[in-house]
Amino acid sequence: MEREQKILVVDDEASIVNAVAYAFRREGYTVETASNGEEALEKAAAFHPHVIVLDVMMPKLNGYEVCRRLENRKGIGIILLTVKNDIVDKVLGLELGADDYMTKPFDLRELTARVKALLRRVEKAGAAEEPEGIIELGDVRIAVRQRLLEQDGKPVELTPKEFDLAALLLGHPERVYSREELLELVWGMEYAGGTRTVDIHVQRLRKKLGDAGQQLIQTVYGIGYKAHGERP
Repeated sequence: MEREQKILVVDDEASIVNAVAYAFRREGYTVETASNGEEALEKAAAFHPHVIVLDVMMPKLNGYEVCRRLENRKGIGIILLTVKNDIVDKVLGLELGADDYMTKPFDLRELTARVKALLRRVEKAGAAEEPEGIIELGDVRIAVRQRLLEQDGKPVELTPKEFDLAALLLGHPERVYSREELLELVWGMEYAGGTRTVDIHVQRLRKKLGDAGQQLIQTVYGIGYKAHGERP
């Protein structure tokens, strides 16, 4: 590998941690492990992983709570592991900032492939960041590097995926994106939630932007969505 790529594996089952960590070390990655949510946050702060493979059901702090506390950490990809197979649980994980979701028991080869794909996406997202890092449309201003969205000068609290979605759409006003394109560009790969995940995030983003959100992010029926507004 051209540069060190670091993976944090978090699970309270030692057999899973050991097997996953071994598989990634064999691929040449630098790996750290944790056995609960609190330790995961400590390791993430010290280790600065590029990807976290994160179990949902854990003692002290579950995977969802770890996602909440990590959501402002830019440049970290997250793959959730769980025994649940409910679409609501999957969508919740994605809304909290996870990039992918796998149900136990899983195939190590598939997990490795997904982590590799996620690492490519994280690198690509970092390289594609706009030099100026500022997007302005209507009454919304986005500071890309600071991952801050303001409306009428007031910050709007967004999840990581809501922010990525807003930056993509508002950064290319009048460009129509299909739901499939948004799923690929914002989430990076195919998810069990499908294009419904995109619709849910658009609805939440509009709600947070208030009445102006309906005009700023418009539905193009039969296709997808676009941003509409005047640049300052």
